[in-house]
Amino acid sequence: MGMIADLLVDIALPKMARVRQEFAAPRVEDVAAAVRDEIRRAEITRRVKPGMRIAVGVGSRGMAEIALIVHVTIEELKRLGAAPFIVPAMGSHGGATAEGQKQVLASLGVTEESAGCPIRAGMDVVEVGRLKDGLAVLIDKEAFEADGIVVINRIRAHNAFSGPNESGLVKMITIGLGNQKGADAAHVFGFGRMAELSVEMAKVKLAKLPFLFGVGTVENAYDRVARIAAIPAEQIIEAERELLAEAKRNMPRLLLQPMDILIVDQLGKEFSGGGMDPYITGRAPTPFLDPGPTATRVVVLDVTERSHGNSCGVGMADITTRRLFNKMDLEYTYANILTSTVTASARIGLIMESDRLAIQAAVKTCNAADLGRVRMVRIANTLEVGEILVSESMMDDARRHADIAILGDPRPWSFNAGGDLADVGVWHRGS
Repeated sequence: MGMIADLLVDIALPKMARVRQEFAAPRVEDVAAAVRDEIRRAEITRRVKPGMRIAVGVGSRGMAEIALIVHVTIEELKRLGAAPFIVPAMGSHGGATAEGQKQVLASLGVTEESAGCPIRAGMDVVEVGRLKDGLAVLIDKEAFEADGIVVINRIRAHNAFSGPNESGLVKMITIGLGNQKGADAAHVFGFGRMAELSVEMAKVKLAKLPFLFGVGTVENAYDRVARIAAIPAEQIIEAERELLAEAKRNMPRLLLQPMDILIVDQLGKEFSGGGMDPYITGRAPTPFLDPGPTATRVVVLDVTERSHGNSCGVGMADITTRRLFNKMDLEYTYANILTSTVTASARIGLIMESDRLAIQAAVKTCNAADLGRVRMVRIANTLEVGEILVSESMMDDARRHADIAILGDPRPWSFNAGGDLADVGVWHRGS
């Protein structure tokens, strides 16, 4: 890579300043109490009978307070005399293996010890019906054999399609609890029909299986719980649509536009199903979503440990690093890709040997009229964008914006001897 370094050696990087984006942020102060209050409503408690074996579906999304919400839900089911157990409800994630899915839950803080109940992970499924076009409707075997089913998930915009129901309880019922085979069936026609098929498959399962209720959360722009709702099974589809609208109103965004370059420190499944939220990057992996403006060049530097090498989303970046490439687990990544059928998500752009070279390559190729005044934004990930870094050339815009507070003066980048940043993914937490 000597020639590459020579080509980029004279590319200067702009000084960057830390700023805070201010968003309206409703928040549930006592999450445990809110979960208890919701589940103790009469229309929820009357569904749970003593002695019932209840499968509780928990997914791979890094929803805020997931371990606490799961623990309290299990606790409440036990209080009502039930015998709950967890089933991973994450489709093909975790490499489409039972052990891999338990590892994903553990990385989110959900274990048998934290939850207070067994985790029954398996990839076997049972067919419970077929749609008019012949698609099989499949359910996890452990959930099928239970006396009741409960699902827990956050409700938010999906990363690859738009519709009345996107990412949330309905999708978990259809895809999450379908394991790899069920997820495969739901994706067979691509995301062009996902809005339709996810609901149709959920209707079949809700009608034929003993779903009791769902625990849905809505988060604010700072990844905190803004609302918790326990929803009776027969109301999930319609109620989720109202909660999705609320979730979209709460969504964060990058306030300073346009951008020449967007640097994303880390992609990860805990941040977005697609690794990077398209509503932040402006890059969607399918034509069925228009997420808004994007930078001329998007760079992603790393993948989180919690993703276990699943690097879905790297294809939405123009440039990445050797570090991320070396961490890719092709089994985990491709199991997800082959199930979703969205190959664009795993395409690999330019691979640079260091963070410095990746960022310099973005500057050199961004086609800005004045490379000395590139408009660059750096974020830790696409979920946490309260505090971001902006280039010196954007400071005047930042000062004028009513919802931006400047937290420090522009400072130069700091790389180690190998050209990498020491603070990838953590600088926004003051680390």
